[in-house]
Amino acid sequence: MKIYQSPILNHFSNLTHAFTTKDGGVSKKLYNSLNLAFHVNDNLLDVTRNHELLASTLKYNKRTLVHMKQIHSDLVHIVDETDDFDNPPICDALITDKTNIPLMVMVADCSPILFYDSKKEVIAVAHAGRQGAFKNIVKNVINSFVKNYGSDAKDISAIVGTSIGVCCYEVGSEIYEEAKELDLNYAIQKRDANFYLDISKILKSQLLASGVKEENIEFSSECSCCKNDIYFSYRADGITGRFAGILMMRE
Repeated sequence: MKIYQSPILNHFSNLTHAFTTKDGGVSKKLYNSLNLAFHVNDNLLDVTRNHELLASTLKYNKRTLVHMKQIHSDLVHIVDETDDFDNPPICDALITDKTNIPLMVMVADCSPILFYDSKKEVIAVAHAGRQGAFKNIVKNVINSFVKNYGSDAKDISAIVGTSIGVCCYEVGSEIYEEAKELDLNYAIQKRDANFYLDISKILKSQLLASGVKEENIEFSSECSCCKNDIYFSYRADGITGRFAGILMMRE
């Protein structure tokens, strides 16, 4: 199983984390092979087996994993005792100060973000596609750290995994107009008569504006659409699986 890890988060011995790839699962054909999403019409037994394989690789209890029914919102959910593998909350970000509770965000071109406050011992994950970026889900996550756990934004690390890059993310003129209305047109590139959106540029600006220190921010340099042989990409493939970012604090 091929996974990628963050140099920043690797400094913390109490964390388990990873960004997955297509590699190492049992799903077939369009979902080959480590698809982790139940909602994409893959064989459910294969998806469950993929979760079991990932749990075994990263050494966590699959039953305690909390993932999400992601809806492209700015909703942040504080994990509670009702959340587990079979009861994913409807939201696009999760946050907890509990140990041995793995949090998972699934993507196929959107940005998976892992957050960690090493002072207050709090973790979060977020799903930030175009809508999440335009709604500034990053700000809501940081505000949740501060409001609910007394965090200082300068103590929070934010790791953004592989997503579609500005090289591939062509958008229509209506998205360009929406970006202008939100003062986000700095993240639009115009090439010939076409518009391309740089989600990572928006997310970095929002993280900095929320008080996260630049040295605590990390972005993958890869594009999921360019490298759809390694990552699931909705833009490249249409019908496809989902890879994931996962983060857990150990006792």
